[in-house]
Amino acid sequence: MNIDTLKSVANAIVAQQKGVLAADESNATIKKRFDTIQVESTEENRRRYREIMFTADGIERTVGGVILYDETLRQRTREGVPFPTLLANRGIAPGIKVDLGAKALALHPGEKVTEGLDGLRERLAEYRQLGAQFAKWRAVIEIDEHDLPSAFGIRANAHALARYAALCQEAGLVPIVEPEVLMDGAHGIERCEAVTAQALQAVFAELDAHRVQFEGMLLKPNMVIAGKKCPRQASVQDVAEATLRCLRRYVPSAVPGIVFLSGGQSAEDATDHLNAMNAMGPQPWAVSFSYGRALQAPVLAAWQGQEGQAAAAQQALLKRCELNGLAREGKYERAMETAA
Repeated sequence: MNIDTLKSVANAIVAQQKGVLAADESNATIKKRFDTIQVESTEENRRRYREIMFTADGIERTVGGVILYDETLRQRTREGVPFPTLLANRGIAPGIKVDLGAKALALHPGEKVTEGLDGLRERLAEYRQLGAQFAKWRAVIEIDEHDLPSAFGIRANAHALARYAALCQEAGLVPIVEPEVLMDGAHGIERCEAVTAQALQAVFAELDAHRVQFEGMLLKPNMVIAGKKCPRQASVQDVAEATLRCLRRYVPSAVPGIVFLSGGQSAEDATDHLNAMNAMGPQPWAVSFSYGRALQAPVLAAWQGQEGQAAAAQQALLKRCELNGLAREGKYERAMETAA
């Protein structure tokens, strides 16, 4: 492990105005996205869709890293250039999703634990040879108003995240550590903050125990937000304050950056919340984004599977990325959404 290289990659991903484009949907998930625009999920359609995004002119101004899926990491442009090479040549770090999904946690009804540690060392070595510079592992923390998650459920996911992160750094890859407290359900923002605090505390205790170097990793947490079914939704400012309060208590300042997941928020809300946090002034770490749907939803709507709409799809992506780049500096305004 070369910690200087890990630090360099991590800091480049969250450089000023930059964040992460999460394009690591599994084939099952991208099929659901394509179904909404009535496009068949063939390998070529998936490849072409990702190529449209990765070749958008100027994307490197606001995207420091792209998370890829196994299939996508191995694909090429129409000209035969491997996607990792295309991205790296533009100054964008190629990354790879390495977990194998969340499965039911035995004897703990309603809870899940992410699988994929078996054989991970060998897979990471292969991914690095294919050009990956960082990796991502998502832990799913189920939450309700009273009982979930259990202390053991949190601990099991924190342990898996730490084992993954240690293996990444051993292999020379920056780990993005993603403990996601879901925003499904009717719980309020206070409950989300309490559970997020428990999760972060457990995750960093395990990372430390596994000797993970905080300077060579990134954290991808949820924002502290009320559940979708909660009758009382918090204001943008309340979300920003609760999220930063929680992070400042439990995330070491040695971590280079926080790259938030959007977690089912609308594109506009995710940008609003990011902006409000950055408007509150400098934090110990870069406060950035790692959005999937919040960046891609407008792209899919513009593309519609039509080659003649590729340029419009690229413009939709560029606009979304640039708005989040402004939010990284606390300079985004909702009115910009309708600006030409």
